[in-house]
Amino acid sequence: MSNVGALLAECRSRITRVTPHEAACIQANGGVLVDIRPLGQRLTSGGIPGSLIVERNVLEWRVDPTEEYRHPSLSSNIQVVVFCQEGFASSLAVESLQRLGITWIFDMKGGFIAWKASGLTTHDAIEE
Repeated sequence: MSNVGALLAECRSRITRVTPHEAACIQANGGVLVDIRPLGQRLTSGGIPGSLIVERNVLEWRVDPTEEYRHPSLSSNIQVVVFCQEGFASSLAVESLQRLGITWIFDMKGGFIAWKASGLTTHDAIEE
């Protein structure tokens, strides 16, 4: 196993991951889906309606409830599911957020590709 593969396996052993259908249920019940993909991926692949775009490079500052730059939609009383294109970067991101003490956050298995393959609703253009 590569070093990054070992790192990914280790971080996944400490986080909670949900399927795309579980993520859709969380969203339907008032939770927030957070898309951390860069603009290029969103432009070429599309997105998930209603998801909040928070690119990876600012994620910790937008989610941490103690930060002045926290996004107002991301309070500690709602569930948040983070996703990327294939579910790798989001695993690392969720583990980082949990290290900050954020416990109400989940990683979506397989990312946007798995969501789309599951037949869940997507859109072609980015929503910002």
